[in-house]
Amino acid sequence: MAEAKAATYESIMKELRDGKYRPIYFLMGDEAYYIDKIAEYIAENALKPEERDFNQTVMYGADVTAAQIADAARRYPMMAERQVVIVKEAQNIKQTDALEKYVKQPMMSTVLVICHKNGKIDGRKKEYVKALAQHGVVFESVKLRDRELPAFIEDYMRGKNVAIDRKSTMLMADFVGADLSRLTGELDKLVLSLPENDRKVTPEAVEEQIGVSKEFNVYELRDAIVNKDVFKANQIINYFDKNPKSGGLYSVLPILYNYFQTLMIAYYAPNRNSQEALAEWLEFGKPWQAKAFMTGMRNYSGIKVLQIISKIREIDAKSKGLDNPNTPSEELMRELIFYILH
Repeated sequence: MAEAKAATYESIMKELRDGKYRPIYFLMGDEAYYIDKIAEYIAENALKPEERDFNQTVMYGADVTAAQIADAARRYPMMAERQVVIVKEAQNIKQTDALEKYVKQPMMSTVLVICHKNGKIDGRKKEYVKALAQHGVVFESVKLRDRELPAFIEDYMRGKNVAIDRKSTMLMADFVGADLSRLTGELDKLVLSLPENDRKVTPEAVEEQIGVSKEFNVYELRDAIVNKDVFKANQIINYFDKNPKSGGLYSVLPILYNYFQTLMIAYYAPNRNSQEALAEWLEFGKPWQAKAFMTGMRNYSGIKVLQIISKIREIDAKSKGLDNPNTPSEELMRELIFYILH
């Protein structure tokens, strides 16, 4: 069998939907979402329901040895075209010698799915990796960067035949973050809440179902800072003082740091005057995502951005007690926002 090319989630799922199953799937990486989706699809579709009792085995790395996995994979299917062996939490397998031997000569009638989460295969095991790639699929599931989340959200909702506006997309991306399992769960909650005659997510729906306010939250504060809207920024900070659960220093710091760090990268773009070119430079999925950074470059010089990043780091250290015996977080946030806006 020819050596497989680098696999992507899309290429693997296309093959599976076309009914093509490989003898081995080695699924590894820090993003559990894609690993789980591939394994779940194989578990639900590689065998007919009546074939699963005798031909589908699920094992856990902490409970079995590599030899037991290899023995299970060498069995012949019973009254079926193939058998499926799924190994979850494979990163907990202590010794892999027997498994390394098996993958060099795998059973063509077995679909062995190895789910190795929170890391990658030992780079020193070159022969193991070579055999895996030769006879099956090696896939690394990488966590999405914050800048890639809006495109993921829009594509996910499109797959559900649901529209979502830009503000709602950014609220979801910023509030939930890059845990795709949690993010898709929250998106599914939104989908279920929509009436049949209006399949569009709005900021009001996000506020009602997810619990993040569309008006006074850390994302609106970030937008006010991007636009240098001093009045609105102070209005939001005053609201936070009265409603601490709506936002505070510890939720504001990472959002501002990510924004200004990306803004610094934007200054190095070959073409900063084109929204499409800037989006491509910043590796955004959608051109509109670059708009806030074009605005930021108009309102903040490169030198000021460097100073802001340094100030954010200083405030972060103070919030953890370094060189700050007693200044409360509320005052630290006011100090930071004043510094950024003036």
